[in-house]
Amino acid sequence: MVEPGDREVAGQRLGIPESLGVSTLEPGQRPPTTPPGRQVSIRVQLLDDVTEVFDISQRAPAKALFDLVCVHLNLAERDYFGLQYQNPRRMMVWLDLLKPTLKQIRRPKNTILRFVVKFFPPDHTQLLEELTRYLFALQIKHDLACGRLTCNDTSAALLVSHIVQSEIGDFDEVQSFQHLLHNKYMPNQDALMDKITEYHHKHVGQTPAESDYQLLEIARRLEMYGVRLHPAKDREGTKLSLAVSHIGLLVFQGHTKINAFNWSKVRKLSFKRKRFLIKLRPDLNSAYQDTLEFVMASRDCCKIFWKICVEYHAFFRLFEEPKPKAKAVLFTRGSSFRFSGRTQKQVFDYVKDSEFQKVPFESASVNQTDSPLRLTLQAPVDDPTVTNGHQAGPGGPEAQALPSTTGHPEQQISGPVRQAAEGMVVNGQKAFPFGPGQSSNGHQPSPINAHSSPLSSPLFTDAGYVRTDDEDEKCPTDKAYFIAKELLTTERTFQKDLAVITVAVLGKEDILPDSVRTLINTNYDPVYQLHQAFLKEVEQRLQQWEGRSNAHIKGDYQRVGDVMLKNIQGLKQLTSLLQRHGEVLVELERSCRASQRLQELCREFEQQKVCYLSLNMFLLRPLHRLLHYKLILERLCKHYPPTHQDFRDSRAALADISEMVLQLQGTMMKMENIQKLLELKKDLTGIQDLAIPGREFIRLGCLSKLSGKGLQQRMFFLFSDSLVYTSRGMTADNQFKVHGQLPLYGMTIRESEDEWGVPHSFTLFGQRQSVVVAASCVSEMVKWMEDIRMAVVLVEQSNRPSADLLSTSRSDRKSPEEGGVEAESEEELSASRSSLERQSAQRGNTTVHVCWHRNTSVSMVDFSVAVENQLSGNLLRKFKNSNGWQKLWVVFTNFSLFFYKSHQDDYPLASLPLLGYSLTVPAETENIQKDYVFKLHFKSHVYYFRSESQYTFQRSVPLATCLLSSVVLSSVVLSSVVLSSVVLSCLR
Repeated sequence: MVEPGDREVAGQRLGIPESLGVSTLEPGQRPPTTPPGRQVSIRVQLLDDVTEVFDISQRAPAKALFDLVCVHLNLAERDYFGLQYQNPRRMMVWLDLLKPTLKQIRRPKNTILRFVVKFFPPDHTQLLEELTRYLFALQIKHDLACGRLTCNDTSAALLVSHIVQSEIGDFDEVQSFQHLLHNKYMPNQDALMDKITEYHHKHVGQTPAESDYQLLEIARRLEMYGVRLHPAKDREGTKLSLAVSHIGLLVFQGHTKINAFNWSKVRKLSFKRKRFLIKLRPDLNSAYQDTLEFVMASRDCCKIFWKICVEYHAFFRLFEEPKPKAKAVLFTRGSSFRFSGRTQKQVFDYVKDSEFQKVPFESASVNQTDSPLRLTLQAPVDDPTVTNGHQAGPGGPEAQALPSTTGHPEQQISGPVRQAAEGMVVNGQKAFPFGPGQSSNGHQPSPINAHSSPLSSPLFTDAGYVRTDDEDEKCPTDKAYFIAKELLTTERTFQKDLAVITVAVLGKEDILPDSVRTLINTNYDPVYQLHQAFLKEVEQRLQQWEGRSNAHIKGDYQRVGDVMLKNIQGLKQLTSLLQRHGEVLVELERSCRASQRLQELCREFEQQKVCYLSLNMFLLRPLHRLLHYKLILERLCKHYPPTHQDFRDSRAALADISEMVLQLQGTMMKMENIQKLLELKKDLTGIQDLAIPGREFIRLGCLSKLSGKGLQQRMFFLFSDSLVYTSRGMTADNQFKVHGQLPLYGMTIRESEDEWGVPHSFTLFGQRQSVVVAASCVSEMVKWMEDIRMAVVLVEQSNRPSADLLSTSRSDRKSPEEGGVEAESEEELSASRSSLERQSAQRGNTTVHVCWHRNTSVSMVDFSVAVENQLSGNLLRKFKNSNGWQKLWVVFTNFSLFFYKSHQDDYPLASLPLLGYSLTVPAETENIQKDYVFKLHFKSHVYYFRSESQYTFQRSVPLATCLLSSVVLSSVVLSSVVLSSVVLSCLR
């Protein structure tokens, strides 16, 4: 039992003194209201053993009480929990949320309801919020203490050691021994004191959140995890116990599982008096009869267990809450009971897409001197729309959603509280119109704002809106001017990107080895100097061109082809240096493999605000810039008539740059593929060397994998030799854990929607195993099937067997959802692979994570299109319910919009990942009384952007549509063509 002194800390960890928001309601809803009438006080015991009193109306349904409890806890993932009480027959039953509370509890003054876990998911990484995982950890602690969660001594000692670490912090011999003497966490604890303290000593530095994670990681692997036994007998009178889980019905003899009936095999569940009946689907290979019969103590026992089975099946197997049956006119037959509440899929989608503000909490251990509950504004929301240049620390596996790739992490726990505010979500915060640490009633700084955020500046507050309705700039109307201005704006961004390598990186003398520093100095610095001079010339030319006093006069300054020709001729002399830029990428990777210290230094550098993309992306920027010049010159030459004074210089510049692009194309494609493989290597764990010669990346994205547990979201990676599938893991780097590899050689594929009854599904038949997967829509299914088929054809033509990607042995490759009894040894349970890596880096905003949260995919074709088409410049932005337009400098690259106050800023203040977004023009009903406006929207997120000219609008909309359609729409033909060229270049 927990001592009174410790009980207060446990209670404080559950929440905060007053609710800052309602996390259990859909957007726009109000807190639950109770029907009028006399109020009744109901006592509810929470999982930290604290009893709270809630007042409800006599006529209120039980759901009103349940909602009050969830609001009190600021709990979003409430549907995993329920209220339990002891009925007059001394049986524990669940409160039916659809019925009035007082019709179920006859004597409320003498009854205490228990708020406990009702549904146990197979994997705790499916729980998105740290608060939910903490409540589950408390439930595991209760189950262990009462003897319900049985396991061997090694597992028990390991579980208790993590509980102690969470409650008192790091190991101290005297304190730990005294704590264990006064707190009993399990039967027979005294006999395991030495083993518990031995394990506790190994958890030094582990935070309470990490201890909760480890506790759940161990518990979920135990056979009795989440099991609630219901005594029964079979037809022969043998004493057994029945239980239900996410996978189906379980049969136990004592505490040993002797049988399991998967939901897919169960046709019907029913009961007749004391007999509980399980009707199975016909199976010629099974020795069981179609109907199994078990005898329970009474009809009430049968009905209680039957209700639990109905709810478990609905929660884990259905996509939506079942609708109520129509009431019979005359007679009723059978029970009208049904599952009420959201299914697991609905809970997952709701929390991911929630627009409420999350205020994270972190509990302190008992031996910490600061406040036991620290609140910050640093934890992210799953799939936030916008991120601010700061990252969250190693919180939960799903809590780390889409933080930016820059900044220094401070906190690690996603919080339970949300505040409704209109605007973008920034690291879990509604940044607009109120900045972090501000409220809607006066913009007063919040006491919980532990440290400042870049978005607390006036730029991102309502007061900081730049009203530009009557400030349209006057500028030349010639299309050539806007093409030249696009050259200027993109060149400014390119200069800053080059400076990241030549100034920021080289300025850190302790980062790079001499070999890499020499390569950068030799091959990048001359290119940087040339572009600096070019930028000054372009700026001077544009200043002359847009001068208001002489804008109507045509002169030699109203052209840009001559300046570009001069720059490109200078670049041609540096072609040999540009060809060696790939060597820098390869040498840097080789040096990182040889030095763990260098890996850490590079990771720390990537977290600086200026490094808004990965370091490798900056290394390839000079090669990508050649493609931009080519596209700009093509538009310029298409616009000019042959008689124009600038036509000849522009054509000459286009010819020179086209020659350079053709000459460097092979190097560019090779380096882009290596860069992408190295980037994916950071996102994956449990995989061997990914960037081997000959391997090409083709596509990554989300598919649902069909297993005994139903459809489960998985991240798939298609390479030129194999298909790898992963699940979202929980490491400090927020990586994806590899579950399996399907070699492409000999693989066949076919649609199987009719066979499995799953929309957009297809089956992959490999030499070792077959896998059934489902896409989110028809276009996604077509893209995956076409890319896989093409890759299979090419790998068979090359007659090259697949290399083994997995870092574990074949016996370890079986994924958790594929069944099998896993060993419960000390080595497995305390293995390093299940421990949290104590690193500060968070990689939550990579394309992989965005695809995971948006449930979409991208191919190497999409990446190639994205690097060729980039834009920089001013855009005006407006939110759905705001009046003013805000002028910002915006960079469109890497499928994201990066927002700056001006082009002189060194780093972005916010970003908006666009994968999965749709781009349209506002309808008349939206009352946008401005020209050149386009709308970006994803689910309930809506943003309006206004271009400063018709040319910019015509450039922005088709370009964004092109890049977004490569994800939203089908691009099978383009994908096949480029895939062929990519793989054939590999074969050559």
